[in-house]
This record gives sequence, C-alpha cells and structure tokens, in this order.
Amino acid sequence: MLSERRLEVLRAIVQDYVGTEEPVGSKALTERHRLGVSPATVRNDMAVLEEEGYIAQPHTSAGRIPTDKGYRLFVDKLAGVKPLSTPERRAIQNFLDGAVDLDDVVGRTVRLLAQLTRQVAIVQYPSLTRSTVRHVELLALAPARLMLVLITDTGRVEQRLVDCQLPFGETSLADLRARLNSRVVGRRFTDVPQLVQDLPESFEPEDRPTVSTVLSTLLETLAEEAEERLMIGGTANLTRSGHDFPLTIRPVLEALEEQVVLLKLLGEANESGMAVRIGHENAYEGLNSTSVVSVGYGSGGETVAKLGVVGPTRMDYPGTMGAVRAVARYVGQILAES
Repeated sequence: MLSERRLEVLRAIVQDYVGTEEPVGSKALTERHRLGVSPATVRNDMAVLEEEGYIAQPHTSAGRIPTDKGYRLFVDKLAGVKPLSTPERRAIQNFLDGAVDLDDVVGRTVRLLAQLTRQVAIVQYPSLTRSTVRHVELLALAPARLMLVLITDTGRVEQRLVDCQLPFGETSLADLRARLNSRVVGRRFTDVPQLVQDLPESFEPEDRPTVSTVLSTLLETLAEEAEERLMIGGTANLTRSGHDFPLTIRPVLEALEEQVVLLKLLGEANESGMAVRIGHENAYEGLNSTSVVSVGYGSGGETVAKLGVVGPTRMDYPGTMGAVRAVARYVGQILAES
C-alpha cells in the first residue's frame, strides 16, 4: 500500500501531466503543489512510484508520466467526479430540451458530449429488448394499404407500410387498433409475440388474413429493430491528441468503425454505475492507448442503453466522468418526460 504522501505525489503527477502534456519532474511538483516536503523527498517518492509501476520515464533525463496502473489508482482512489457548474448544467438542459424526437435526442447528445469532453462520444439508442410499447397506431392509406406506427416508451417511432390481400374497412381497422393496444400497451417488446399470437382467431374469418398480415409486419419490425444502433461523434477530436498515441491513431480509428467493438465497450458499463476502462484494460488491441468512460441511462430507474466517450489515457478523468454522468442524467429525464 502506498502512503498518503505518495498518493498525493501521484495525484499531482497525473494532474500536471494531463494539464501540461509534458513529463513531470520533482522540481516542478514542489513548485506547483503544496506537498510539504523537499524536492529530495519527492524524488524518493517518485522513485518508489516508478518501481511500483505507477509512473514511468519516457526518455532519459526526462520527468515522469503516469502508466495505465497509475491512472487506474488515480481514478479508483484519488479522483472525485467533478461536478458541472450551474452554467454548464443549464447549457446541457437547454441544448437537449430542444430535441423533437429520439433521433434528435441521440444526435444532440453525441454532439454535446463531444463538445463538453473534447473526446469521441458514443451514444447507444435505447434497446427495444428493454423497451415497452406506448402505442400502436394503424392508419388507412388506401382500401388495401395500411400504415403501422409503433411508438416506444423511450420515444422511438417506427413506421411500416402494410399491403393487405383484401380491403379492410374503417370499423374493422378501429377494432384491430383497440384490441391490439389493449394487449400490448405497457408490455415489453419481448413479450409481444406471445401476447398477440391468438389475436387473428378473435376476428371474423374474412378479416383474419389482414390481421395476420398486420401482426407479421409488427413482429418483423421488432426483429429488425432489435439490432443495436449507435451514433458516434467528435472523431476529429482525436487529431488534437495525436502525440498521445504511440505510433498512429489509425488503430483507434479502425476500432471506432467496428460497431461490435463499441457495443462491447459500452456494455462493460454497470447497469446504473459508471465504468472507466484504461489503456490495456480494453480488450481490443487497437484501443490499448485509450480510455473509455461509460455509463447507463434510462428513465424510471431502469437502464435502457449506454453512452460514453473514448479518448487518450491522458484524460481529465474527474471532468470527463462528471460530464458523462450529467448528460446521462438529463437524457434519462427527457425520455421519462417524452
């Protein structure tokens, strides 16, 4: 176990390196921080930290920089989540409150996270497997053509055209709409197939083919949209940190193009808590020089999806964690009110 003083030295090294982008020496530490000890004592503490693997010397006669292990200890023990200022919180609320639908909410969230953290932002759409039905609308476009509109509790809206074998009257359409909603509203999408399987049998024989066609379209929509969707933004922010990557940012960019990789990264966030993966803790080799900060968001205390940021390990962890947490909270409020 490191002493409190050496933990303070590590905290100071991380803060200075993140702020200056330069390796940190003992003289600079004693000048910038009130450590209460001599430069010689700080040098001794830095030697111990280096021996324990928390800091490293990138070049001969240079200062020291944190290692993945050093950042890990900093995040776990030394870094509180930095609260956002009142103007920052107000700006988040104003920016997200203007959203008109779910796509707009996700798009605004990605842009906002990238701007606040100056990292790459990733936002997962609410998962239909965790969503419930708010309403199913059926509209007659022509005697034998309908539009099915599926609305989720998270504000997701899916529209599908339904071509029927025979004309379907307005009375029958209203009846189907009412019966369908009475069975599925407020129920999880995963439960819908079982809830509607015997619905055609409750209609007159001449209407059953149309009812079956509508239900097939509904179930196909659920199957198609069960596939997870992501939105990513702020990739250009990586170019500002080119020197933070050992050789090139290309492996990072290639990893960010792989949706499966990104979903796995976000999936490591706890259902309600925050996850911080640092450097080699990321299983995907292309992201070994990055850190990922992610958290779940949702309404009513239930997580429906994840959001987060990817950036170099030399990251303002307290500020990034605070921004990610705050944005997730506001998105959850919007979903609850939508």
